[in-house]
Amino acid sequence: MVIDSPLFKSEYPFKSNFLDLNGLAYHYLDEGKGSPVVMLHGNPTWSFYYRNLARQLSKRHRVIVPDHIGCGLSMKPADSLYRYQLKQRVDDLERLIDHLDLPEKITLVVHDWGGMVGLAWAIRHPQRLARLVLMNTAAFHLPAGKKLPLALKICRDTQLGVFLVQGFNLFARAAAKVGCQRTPMPAELRQLYCSPYDNWQHRIATLRFVQDIPLQPEDPSYALVSDVEMGLAQFDKIPVCILWGEKDFVFDQHFLREWEKHLPQAEVHRFPDCGHYVLEDATEEIIPIIRDFLRKYPLEKRPAN
Repeated sequence: MVIDSPLFKSEYPFKSNFLDLNGLAYHYLDEGKGSPVVMLHGNPTWSFYYRNLARQLSKRHRVIVPDHIGCGLSMKPADSLYRYQLKQRVDDLERLIDHLDLPEKITLVVHDWGGMVGLAWAIRHPQRLARLVLMNTAAFHLPAGKKLPLALKICRDTQLGVFLVQGFNLFARAAAKVGCQRTPMPAELRQLYCSPYDNWQHRIATLRFVQDIPLQPEDPSYALVSDVEMGLAQFDKIPVCILWGEKDFVFDQHFLREWEKHLPQAEVHRFPDCGHYVLEDATEEIIPIIRDFLRKYPLEKRPAN
């Protein structure tokens, strides 16, 4: 890690908080006051992805940004100590939200795997979800006509993929290199994105996330994804904002059309020249859009249990 570097301290000026999950330290940011906004990252990013948005929204909201176990500043345990699968990720998020005892309905901001984790939590607690912000993500199976890209298939299904991801950190390094298309990241920023994944063991979550992509009914997370997909219709009346980098080679137009089918009320903002890391690629445009979106839809109080 390079957390002592001046660049890291200036880019990520937050207090770290930790929740004990059965002996594992689950790192999260908890900044500001007001209606709660929970931001969920994907793979291979971490809470660092949301740093600029968190700084801005924390002026009016309580912003909570966890690092999934194995990611960012959270612990990176071996498989013997942690089940690196979707259901466990949702359980972790549920533990955190219950621990914080948030008094109002929640706004979810999600990217990549954060969409599946966040919407799986929302399916368990539909009365708790107030607003939804989606960025290049999914909460359903691969859309019709979309195949898993070869690079992901190699990482998911082969020993070569294990060697490349855990041995060379290739997944995180490549994502940081190609994730921004409009505004390529300088080397120092790419290093900060990749810095939590600095050895073989610390890259376990990066690999396990890819291996957990459910493609067949026998895959461990397939049934849960099916349940989430079938449950999306209950959110067709809540405010939804979609921000989409159109140069994402994984979460492409197939996924965007699927979201528009499930949540037709969504306001959609397309960024034709941006990649998968759309928030990093178009920071100055996206932050005001999200800020204005939240102002348009004031929250109700959480219903009594």
